Amino acid sequence: MNIQARKLHLIEEFLKISDENIIEKLEIILRNEKMKYHDMAVKPMSVGEFHEMIDQAKLDKANDRVISHQKLKNKVKSWK
Repeated sequence: MNIQARKLHLIEEFLKISDENIIEKLEIILRNEKMKYHDMAVKPMSVGEFHEMIDQAKLDKANDRVISHQKLKNKVKSWK
């Protein structure tokens, strides 16, 4: 059974559940598993990487490669 078929089967089974406690437990499991996956995907940066980012930010500021908060907000508004 491929992943799409498994998802559909799971949805069908989920729709049959009438016990709110079971639904709550499934929600907790899903939330916890998503957090675990996210935590594994996020790699903490080293102190050296952090200092490199700070140095790059200082260079960007010195070379006028930054925009103000207000200009950024206006730019984002135009995306909508």
